[in-house]
Formats: sequence, C-alpha cells, structure tokens
Amino acid sequence: MAPPLDYMTLRLIWWALLGVLLIGFALTDGFDLGVAALLPFVGRSDAERRLTINTVGATWEGNQVWFILGGGAIFAAWPLVYAVSFSGFYPAMLLVLGLLILRPVSFKYRSKRPSKAWRSAWDWALFASGIGPAVIFGVAVGNVLVGLPFSFDSDLRMHYAGGVLDLFGPFPLICGLLSAGMLITHGAAWLTLKAEKGPVRDRARAIGVGGAVLSILLFAAGYAFVAYGGLGFRLTSPADPAGASNPLYSLTLAAPGAWLDNFHAHPIFWIAPFLGFLGAALAGIGLRAGSEAAAFAGSSFAILGVIGTVGLSMFPFILPSSIDAHSSLTAWNASSSASTLFTMLVAVAVLLPIVLAYTAFVYRVMFGRTTLASVALDPDLY
Repeated sequence: MAPPLDYMTLRLIWWALLGVLLIGFALTDGFDLGVAALLPFVGRSDAERRLTINTVGATWEGNQVWFILGGGAIFAAWPLVYAVSFSGFYPAMLLVLGLLILRPVSFKYRSKRPSKAWRSAWDWALFASGIGPAVIFGVAVGNVLVGLPFSFDSDLRMHYAGGVLDLFGPFPLICGLLSAGMLITHGAAWLTLKAEKGPVRDRARAIGVGGAVLSILLFAAGYAFVAYGGLGFRLTSPADPAGASNPLYSLTLAAPGAWLDNFHAHPIFWIAPFLGFLGAALAGIGLRAGSEAAAFAGSSFAILGVIGTVGLSMFPFILPSSIDAHSSLTAWNASSSASTLFTMLVAVAVLLPIVLAYTAFVYRVMFGRTTLASVALDPDLY
C-alpha cells in the first residue's frame, strides 16, 4: 500500500526534520558544551567551579538526547549518508565519542574527593569534553561543504580516499572555530541566566562578548570563502525528486560559488545569514549590557541562522563528493524508501511533541538561579 504522502514530500520533510534535530542539539546541548569550555576561565575557586557546573547539572543528560536522535535520523532516513560520513569521519567520531563518554564521568567523579589536584584534573577533562566536540562538529560541517573524497563504483560500493589530516583544511578550521565561538557565546549567555550575580557571571559576560565578535568575524570569513574561494556543487540536469535512491543517477559538477545559487534564486533565504549576524551581534550587546534574555535569545538566533544558512545553501545536496561529483548524495538519491520514511514520520508525529512537552516541563521545573549557598548546602549537587 502506497503512503498517503508522495516520495518527494516525504524526502523534503525528512530533510527539514534533520535540520530541526541538528538545531535542537546545538541550542540545548550547545550551551552545555559552552559552559564546559568556559569552566576553567569563569571559575577561579572550587566553589565557583561547582556553581558553574551546576548551572547545567539538571539538564545536560537530557540535552544529549538530541544528538542521539540526529544520528538515528541520519541512519534511518539517509542510510547512504550515514555510511559515507561515518567512514570519512571515523577517527573524528571516535574522538567525539571518547569526549562525550569523558563528560558524564567528569560530572560524576569531579566532587567525589576533596583533593584540589583531583578536582582540577576533572575540571580540565570537562573543558576538553566541551571545546573538543564544539570544534569537531564545526570541522565536520566545513568538510561537508568542501565535499568528502568518496566515490561509488558500478556496484554501489563506496570507496573513501581521504586521510585524517585531510579533514583539517583552512575552510573546515574556520567552521570549527566558528562553532566553538558560537557555543562559547551560548554557554556564556546561559551562565548569565542561571548563575547568581558575582564573579562567575561577570567573567562569562566578558568572554561571551569576545565569542560573539569572533563568531561574526568567522561567519563573514566563511561567507567570503564560499563566495570567492571556489566552493560549491551544482546539479547539471533536473533531478527526479520521486526517483529511486541511487547516487549513480546523480548528474553533478563542482561549481565555484554554487552554494549561493539558492540565495540568488530565492532572496528570502538571505534571512538565515542575516539572522546569524544579527543574533551574534544581539548576544554580544546583551552580554555587555547585562541583559540576560537578549543575550540568550541572540546566541540562539545566531545558531539558528548559521545552521539554517548551511542547510539552505546546500539543498538538495546532503553530502557532496570532492573527487567524483557524480557520486554526491542529495535529498533525491540517498533516502530510504517511501514506506520507511512515512512509517518513521508517523512515529515522529506521535513522539516528538511528547519529547518537546516533557523537555519544556523539565526546564520550567528546574529553572532558577544557581547560587554559591545552594551548592555548599546541597549534597546532591555536583
């Protein structure tokens, strides 16, 4: 029995859902990573560092669910994308996995002993588990925009020709630093919302302003790289949105500047990069002026705008190939079957509102400022 939605519509919906999941992860777990990256610099004493850690202590575990959902969505909806990206990013993925395993261990063990050296070691482990994934995720996005060195043979066997060092080109490094700058700003904005007035908030505000300025400069540098640095891919003939998922049917070529094609064809898309710049500026102004709500809204808008810019510029591409453009994976040639997409969509339609409602409830119940007094008195806190 055919699904009630046509294949093209299902593919578009799942392309959009993938973006929603990535943005959800960046907005929620992003401030967790940012706070961890800020930990050694905003907390000078043990009490201040415990204060910093406990601003995310109630929610960081739940926020990681977005990362799991994103990986699951790629595997289920875009299996070829999952296979190729995990082959290309395997060393980076192992490093991220190791850091994400280190993070809960650091949270749980950090305050188990009073030793200053013990706690300092776990604080730096938390820092590494925050800044490391922030940079690596950005580097991964940069490599997706550049294209990965993979190809398919006539039997659809994938061949990957790159090495670990190939992942760290100039443009991916710009993207990695941009990701770190955005999440540090987001983490600083979160600290101003959650931490009591005092040195931790003041230091977070100062560092966050620098992160916002850095984000603006790096986002502008990334745009210049895309516009004038020879990046981009373009379909050479109209694709069949309802055709079979087979990358061998793709007719693609590398085309410098083609990542701006969608913006020229649909000027309304310029809202996304504008939101990226405006959000970062608002975050910096809000942090400097002491407006917590404006700072957090600005850092959230910046994340939404930057990720939205990447998605809108690449569509319909999801994972282009830098060595064989015809092997590039798009929304039209790399998805699961229509029945699979529809079945998963029904599950998402039922479960995602429940997840969102529960998340909103948890944040409402757990919200409130973390204070030095509460950290000192509550034995259940980290």
